[in-house]
Amino acid sequence: MIMTELAEAMAAVDEVSVRALAGEIDAADRVFFIGTGRVFLALQAMAKRLAHLGVATVVVGQITEPAIRPGDLLIAGSGSGESLVPVVIARKAKTAGARLAHIGTRSDSSIGLLADIFVRLPVPSKLAAPRQVSSSQPMTSLFEQCLWFLGDAIALMLIDSHGLDLADLWQHHANLE
Repeated sequence: MIMTELAEAMAAVDEVSVRALAGEIDAADRVFFIGTGRVFLALQAMAKRLAHLGVATVVVGQITEPAIRPGDLLIAGSGSGESLVPVVIARKAKTAGARLAHIGTRSDSSIGLLADIFVRLPVPSKLAAPRQVSSSQPMTSLFEQCLWFLGDAIALMLIDSHGLDLADLWQHHANLE
């Protein structure tokens, strides 16, 4: 059931918006990530995978977080687009001149209205959205699962567009483990 829901949801994601997000990531000086709860965990996984590709990633709130500036990109993950911390951080990032990408379910949300780019995951969130894939899973599980797979899909797009050798990616992998 989980795999069926995931396949249906991912098949309904707009490829053009995903490619546009991959382009934004590729063009950014640094890519910052913000979310809350399980969404934030999926975004941290995306940041880690992109770091394996040599992308300069920053998880908002980490102790070594630098100032965001023009040329940087903030990716805000929030299904509803109304989660308090991502909304406030998104506003601050825009004020600092950074670009904003929102991954969520509603483009008309607080974050969506600020965003330079929007990727819609057509799944349930705290607030109902039109044309969503129904889910039997609790709360926003399907959103978080899609977010994880979206990060890996974007990584594959960047690997392909740069002609990266998969074996070479290990140079960016943690080696103090």
